[in-house]
Amino acid sequence: MRIGILTGGGDCPGLNAAIRAIVRRSIDAHGHEVYGIRDGWRGLVEGDVYRLESSDMAGLIREGGTILGTSRTNPYKDEEQLKSVKENIKRFEFDAIIAIGGDDTLSVATKLSEDGIACVGVPKTIDNDLSATDATFGFDTALTIAVDAIDRLTTTARSHHRTIVVEVMGRHAGWIALHAGIAGSAHCIMLPEFKMSISEVVAIINKRKEAGKKFHIIVVSEGAAIEGDESAVTQDDSLDEFGHVRLGGIGEYVGKEIAKQTGDEIRTVVLGHTQRGGSPTAYDRMLATRFGLAAADYVNDGDFGKMAALRGNEIVPVPLSDATSELKLVPAELYNLAKTFFG
Repeated sequence: MRIGILTGGGDCPGLNAAIRAIVRRSIDAHGHEVYGIRDGWRGLVEGDVYRLESSDMAGLIREGGTILGTSRTNPYKDEEQLKSVKENIKRFEFDAIIAIGGDDTLSVATKLSEDGIACVGVPKTIDNDLSATDATFGFDTALTIAVDAIDRLTTTARSHHRTIVVEVMGRHAGWIALHAGIAGSAHCIMLPEFKMSISEVVAIINKRKEAGKKFHIIVVSEGAAIEGDESAVTQDDSLDEFGHVRLGGIGEYVGKEIAKQTGDEIRTVVLGHTQRGGSPTAYDRMLATRFGLAAADYVNDGDFGKMAALRGNEIVPVPLSDATSELKLVPAELYNLAKTFFG
């Protein structure tokens, strides 16, 4: 068989570990040919493909980013692009495509599967918001980086008697903010799933002040829902190819609004792309490896239209359509657990 691999969407720690596992299993165990598709679905639009060998995979498990490159190309937005994708799959005689990505990347794989093209998915996203899997690789690394940052910011906030607002990634799902906020002992956590007013945040800060506390850590997801201000904070009005606005500035907004109501000196720290970069944690290396091995096996067995998913401690195949039908959001019971520690 001839197998094409691509990585799409935002880069993510563990991508290279997944690529390594797919290539080694597909070549060494199953005897297939494997080709890298550069820059996500754009590589199939442009026919930018090259052969991969097992020897190319040495040391990749520890490297961040993706050797294949990535993009947010959506061929289903343009009939000519979609035509090129299908023509290039035939041109390179691919028997299957393995797409490593989040909701957007795998939604394209889902549609291609419905169009009769053999696709298998591998779930990656630091946001941990893909349905049908208990976890995605990349999340643990992003969480570890966020918690480390919160720990460091707590010591300086305590020293200078300041309020620090920490903005973390999370457009529609607040998994990073929730876990990092709890693990980092934040005094308030603001998520996309649950609206919270600035007045509520200020009330938490004032309650701490009354108890003699002189510093405060507020963790804000980049897509946090603000009660009384229904519009998301965006960098500009442009949309990417999947219709998403470019978020940015919610931390500054929250900080300024808190300052207006308290008169306090506020500092804002935006962790941004640092959460995506660098070497993956051991957990993400293992999870990405297990997903990659499973995906290679699904292709070899002809089990197409599936995504490798974590259920408990087992890797199981689930329909791609199940993984992309809706986002996995933070449930109310978990947020209520977090609220136990507010203040």
